[in-house]
Amino acid sequence: MMIGFTLGRYFALRFLRTVLGVFITVFALVYTLDFVELLRRAGDTEGASTSLMAQLSLYRTPAVAEGVLPFAILFGSMAALLQLSRKLELVVARAAGISAWQFLQPGILVALAIGAFTVGIYNPVSAAMKQRSTEIEARIFAKSTKANSGKDLWIRQNSLDGQAILRAGTAIEGTTTLAGVSVYTFDEAGVFLSQIEAARATLHDGYWTLQDARLLAKGQPPEGYDTYILASNLDPGQVKQRFTPPESVPFWQLNETIARTERAGLDATRYRLQYDVLMARPVLFVAMVLVAASVSLRFFRFGGVGKLVLGGVAAGFFLYVARQVMEGLGASGIVSPPVAAWFPAVVGSLLGTLTLLYQEDG
Repeated sequence: MMIGFTLGRYFALRFLRTVLGVFITVFALVYTLDFVELLRRAGDTEGASTSLMAQLSLYRTPAVAEGVLPFAILFGSMAALLQLSRKLELVVARAAGISAWQFLQPGILVALAIGAFTVGIYNPVSAAMKQRSTEIEARIFAKSTKANSGKDLWIRQNSLDGQAILRAGTAIEGTTTLAGVSVYTFDEAGVFLSQIEAARATLHDGYWTLQDARLLAKGQPPEGYDTYILASNLDPGQVKQRFTPPESVPFWQLNETIARTERAGLDATRYRLQYDVLMARPVLFVAMVLVAASVSLRFFRFGGVGKLVLGGVAAGFFLYVARQVMEGLGASGIVSPPVAAWFPAVVGSLLGTLTLLYQEDG
């Protein structure tokens, strides 16, 4: 039986308000911490102004905050039900003959709507902003050793020009471009020949183009080049896949990315897993609402608030761990991507429903 429109809208707004409040709070906290970290990395780097660091942090934060969305649903739902119980609004609703399943309907619909919004709109926007942030980082930090994050990328190749090892400070996601590049070349016998420093390196079919390069060879003075060509036997598709994590691919491009990756003969398991994870997100959000309800509805009737809150936190942490474990198994190919993606959402929903069935009488 459906809840009345007016009361349902009231409950839905309460759920939506608390969930957004939790998410905005976490978003602001992540933004602040990331902004401070970027200022520390930037130091006296040329062009790294405070306003640009603030903009860069704004581009980076949505992708990070996306990972805490399930917890925003969980804690927001718990807060909404707590408030309704504290003000005796749920008691009045029950006295009017409204069951727990009826006044949870607005929360479940809100969770489904938020899930659909984050998959169809928020995820593509955050992925695009994250890619934009890597471009800005590459431009600013490419030549700054002080600002290096310590996560250098290494590539080894063997081509017509001999062996070469490339080290890059940053990879621009969604492309085959590296920034802050150092190339060490060797002959066929493994003897060191030269070192090439470049602001950027872009891989094409059969060669790298190094921009703003400086060649340091044995017994020769340094030479500068606007563009330097280095032969390569690497496949651009493989390099692009290696430096583009699935989380950085917008939802609407995942099917195309999967098809393109498989046509190139590469493993598309990670991208399939990401697609299934996003498809399962609305159900995962519903599971969070049910888990929150299972530890929130009886706060003020039976006491034990602290223990129940800890129970809700523990349940959310359990779902998070289960999700990470299943995604790890799915990414390694041990479990199929659909099973790995849907298992936490389905199990969480079933456990929450089972607990409510045990607690409630209608």
